[in-house]
Amino acid sequence: MDPRWIIHRDARLVVLDKPSGLLAVPGRGPDLQDCLATRVRREFSTALVVHRLDRDTSGLMLMALDVAAQRDLGRQFEDRLVRKVYRCMVSGEPATDAGVVDLPIGRDLARPPRYRIDHDHGRPSQTRWRVLDRRSGTALLEIEPLTGRSHQIRLHLATIGHPILGDPLYADEVAARMAPRLLLHAMQLAIRHPDDGREIAWTSACPF
Repeated sequence: MDPRWIIHRDARLVVLDKPSGLLAVPGRGPDLQDCLATRVRREFSTALVVHRLDRDTSGLMLMALDVAAQRDLGRQFEDRLVRKVYRCMVSGEPATDAGVVDLPIGRDLARPPRYRIDHDHGRPSQTRWRVLDRRSGTALLEIEPLTGRSHQIRLHLATIGHPILGDPLYADEVAARMAPRLLLHAMQLAIRHPDDGREIAWTSACPF
């Protein structure tokens, strides 16, 4: 594992800067076993997954170094005590400078691995966004997911007409070809430390 990926490490947890294109956890099949979690365990044998990022999303990902820390951090994610901030480039310029997408998400069983907006059986999902910059038909957004559903940011933004550039699943053909990778980056992460409850935060510079 590239040592530059390690943002922070103490006795209870490790924070990593995952590159785009690397799975967070193993996938199905022998050709999908290489992932960040596997590489981290070569360095820290007790490392345990707390949350995930999509393969093509870059940025901050947290792992616990013992079961008690994993339980505590997992509870923080479930109770929405963790602050996560992303940046992304989207197709089109939003008509307003900020907003919240509140649409339920469920699996798209007809088109795996996609998810879809599902008003009947989907799980409640909220994404807060604001425009940081407008760039002649595209926009740089700051994103704060208020829930943590799979593909939430990508699906919500595509649904309101602003797919993320380089997204092979939810962007239209033009937007998908406008970037060599998914332009979504987990930029900030703040938790309460399992030892004493103090808030601790990290930042990863946005690469686009």
